[in-house]
Amino acid sequence: MSLNNRYEFVLLFDVKDGNPNGDPDAGNQPRIDAETGMGLVTDVCLKRKIRNFVQLTQADNPLRNIFVAEKAILNDKIDAAHDEESIQALKTKGEKTDAARNWMCQHYYDIRTFGAVMSTGKNAGQVRGPVQLTFARSIDPIITSEHTITRMAVTTVKEAEKQDGDNRTMGRKFTVPYGLYRCHGFISAHLAGQTGFDEDDLSLLWNALVNMFDHDRSAARGEMSVRGLYIFRHSNALGNAPAHQLFDSISVCQQSEGPARSFADYQVSIDDSALPEGIELDRRVG
Repeated sequence: MSLNNRYEFVLLFDVKDGNPNGDPDAGNQPRIDAETGMGLVTDVCLKRKIRNFVQLTQADNPLRNIFVAEKAILNDKIDAAHDEESIQALKTKGEKTDAARNWMCQHYYDIRTFGAVMSTGKNAGQVRGPVQLTFARSIDPIITSEHTITRMAVTTVKEAEKQDGDNRTMGRKFTVPYGLYRCHGFISAHLAGQTGFDEDDLSLLWNALVNMFDHDRSAARGEMSVRGLYIFRHSNALGNAPAHQLFDSISVCQQSEGPARSFADYQVSIDDSALPEGIELDRRVG
């Protein structure tokens, strides 16, 4: 079933004693806004977790493959579309490009969801995805804690000789003691019609957003949990209100004294009276 409604959503998630998104340009320290001290998690990081969830749960569905998968060779996937007999039979280069783009949208969930640039191989054009995410930003400034860690082993004999038999090596680990992050999302019904993103794909997206952290555990990320998913559904494809007006109806404030160390230290307030006519609010989580 095609998508006929515009959506916006607010995603709240937190991290405890972990690094939600390390910055390789800063020694893998948690990303931070240098001027405000607010923590950041990139849209690319969140999309990666959504892709991983879809790949995990939809492995048997040939129409929900993942284009930007781990260790994927993207040009091979683009070239495979052009190898389809129906596309090879087309006469002009433009027809083949359009057909390949449509084939890629049909078979790859992340392309018809987030879009992709597919002009690096035999050329399947570019796709502008209907689902877009902002950077997630922490509600309050975060503190980066640096920990020295010890490994009771070495990697080579030469290194062991340098240690005089004391096979211990030292390292560093960066964590955020606690941070609550907020991300905004946008879904365009018009762009969904161009890529084939439908109601079933939308349902999978909501499922991925709710559950993605439960399948992304690692020692580096500590405890990460979705604390809120608030979905604004417009009554039509064009929309009934500006996105910022809807986002402003949800406020998150710390209610405890001292530094926050759990979600219980915050209060989420929703002003239902501020919602314009034609807007439905689905409190999927929270």
